[in-house]
Amino acid sequence: MSQQFHSPITAVLGPTNTGKTHLAVERMCAHSSGMIGFPLRLLAREVYDRVVALKGENRVALVTGEEKIVPPDARWFLCTAEAMPMDRDFGFVAIDEAQLAINPERGHIFTNRILHARGRDETMILGSESLRPLIRQLLPDAEIITRPRFSTLTYVGPRKLSRLPRRSAIVAFSIEDVYAIAEMLRRQHGGAAIVMGSLSPQTRNAQVKMYQDGEVDFLVATDAIGMGLNLDVSHIAFAALKKFDGRRRRRLTLSEIGQIAGRAGRHQKDGSFGVLSGSISSDELQVEEIERLEDHDFPTLDWLYWREAEPDCSSVDDLIQSLEEGPGERLLQPAPEAIDLAVLKRLAQDQNVRKLVSGSDDVRRLWEAASIPD
Repeated sequence: MSQQFHSPITAVLGPTNTGKTHLAVERMCAHSSGMIGFPLRLLAREVYDRVVALKGENRVALVTGEEKIVPPDARWFLCTAEAMPMDRDFGFVAIDEAQLAINPERGHIFTNRILHARGRDETMILGSESLRPLIRQLLPDAEIITRPRFSTLTYVGPRKLSRLPRRSAIVAFSIEDVYAIAEMLRRQHGGAAIVMGSLSPQTRNAQVKMYQDGEVDFLVATDAIGMGLNLDVSHIAFAALKKFDGRRRRRLTLSEIGQIAGRAGRHQKDGSFGVLSGSISSDELQVEEIERLEDHDFPTLDWLYWREAEPDCSSVDDLIQSLEEGPGERLLQPAPEAIDLAVLKRLAQDQNVRKLVSGSDDVRRLWEAASIPD
């Protein structure tokens, strides 16, 4: 994409609830074709449903790691960032939650989309204000627009589960905690919806609908809720401020807390956040942290994760070597070994697999197999 087009690039930056995604959907629908890459399957599905209502089912595609709906006449594509078809020509292209380029597991994908995903007529990068210095340096021609939050966000301190207000979302960081909290809410309040990435698309969509339709007043979710889901949440309660990130158990960064807490309050409706008091909650927020969260004042990013997006497929060894090469740019850091590369290395050790790979087409096919999500 990046070689084909030199369209205007706009970086729309700001905290949660600023209408960034809504703006991108409006802009996309004004073009003859378009694509938006999202951080979350559930968010791609949510926007897909909205665009289908505007454009018709036969003109809109949904492409994620677990769902693929691509009608022959599809012109508007809603995708997860990983699943964006980068070889197609679109009038408009956007990447949402671009600050995820700092994520150890998926960051290199978002960096690649920031640097290379381009629309023929218009390109938008949506993300946190923390991206501003990097956008200025990596994309000097981009126009940067800052959007203020529509509503205020207020810290209200610790609260017991039984004292949480209606339309609350409780955020936990393990499947066990999610189900334990949901069970307690069912006993005390009569019901709760559950949103986790590990649920099937049908189950997840049904749970969100149950909450949105008001059948239950409480939602229990993992931190995936922070990735742009437009839910009618008035209060966010953190069951913990620490999580296991795949490598170690650590405290959430201020930006991560802000991304999740910011889901409270939609449009003009103010929101609140706090921690869940009791045995599950691990620690409190400090006064200076609360002030920065309420002001959406987060540290700027100094670099992004990077990995070669078009690796050398001459041989399996060449493929692995090019995927492990450094970026040669001080604002980019080599990405930690992601699952797809670990799988590729494991397959490459199997001599039976090696015998099946005789040319570059086979190498590409092997890399595609290793890259299949989950």
